[in-house]
Amino acid sequence: MTDGELTLRPWRDEDIDVAHGLADDEMVRWFSSTPSRSGLAEAVERWRAQYADDRAVVNFVIELAGESGPVGTVEVRRLSPGVGGVSWTTYKPYRGQRVAQRAVRMLVIYAFGELGLDRLQVEVDPENRASARIAIRSGFRREGLLRGGALLQGERRDVAVYGLRQDDPRADTLSGWTALMDSVLPKKRVIAHVVVRDTGGRVLLCKVSYKRDLELPGGVVEPDEDPATGALREMQEELGFQLPLIGVLAIDWLPRWQGWGDAIEILYDGGTHDPSLLESLTPDGFEILGVDWYSPTELADLVSPLNSRRLPLVLASPDVLHNLRDGHPVTGQLEDPPA
Repeated sequence: MTDGELTLRPWRDEDIDVAHGLADDEMVRWFSSTPSRSGLAEAVERWRAQYADDRAVVNFVIELAGESGPVGTVEVRRLSPGVGGVSWTTYKPYRGQRVAQRAVRMLVIYAFGELGLDRLQVEVDPENRASARIAIRSGFRREGLLRGGALLQGERRDVAVYGLRQDDPRADTLSGWTALMDSVLPKKRVIAHVVVRDTGGRVLLCKVSYKRDLELPGGVVEPDEDPATGALREMQEELGFQLPLIGVLAIDWLPRWQGWGDAIEILYDGGTHDPSLLESLTPDGFEILGVDWYSPTELADLVSPLNSRRLPLVLASPDVLHNLRDGHPVTGQLEDPPA
């Protein structure tokens, strides 16, 4: 296979000495070790046998026009029916010339066409950013992380998994490109809570089953759900009641905390109501064990440090949209959040 300048071809005996001489520390870093000359020769014989055995493994030399020997390798290995694993190596003198990217793209066409595979996947150490870029630029979407999925030089390492299906839109189309980018760009969690007040200036808080802190009604917004709908749904599920949302009281960014990733939280205004509103609420008894009114002066020992910072601000000025960072007002300048 060739694109006119780069060629994928089977190994020749004379390639073994050239390839062994080009092994370097970067290859050792990501592959634990490089085989001896005899080990590489044995691997070449094994690849030939596996190719003959219904092409269970196809390992090609990458050849570049004007060069006398291999500049790298690319491989597809059958993992299960219809599924192949793709890997590659570019030798040091030829890195930075898009050799691996071009070779992988050619191998993808071969694997889906000649081999009849339905899915290809790549496994990359998250710190191997060069290989991660090659995977993405070759059309593979990031699909997840296998924590501790590999043992590298005696160290348990994570493995990022990238996948490409035969029926995926091509990366050079709009739908293919956006799906590819969506797989690697950050996805922030969105939380929607509702601040409900009574005529005495107290706030409605829930006793929850999974922590000691009292919490506002609401919760995490589900995929493909807008935040306001999420707040109303959570209120209905938790308390059997919905209140009209008057507006937004605060937008807060939350840093990583106790195993949670960072998030955007929206505090909606649930309005001011007679204290008798409690009689209309029916806590679900599973997640929400009870609900009551609490004054701002009571909050410090009842809610999380986050809510003890921001709820007094919000309750004192409900007519202001509060722009917060971890419960602290944002000044409009780039700065570290207060301790």
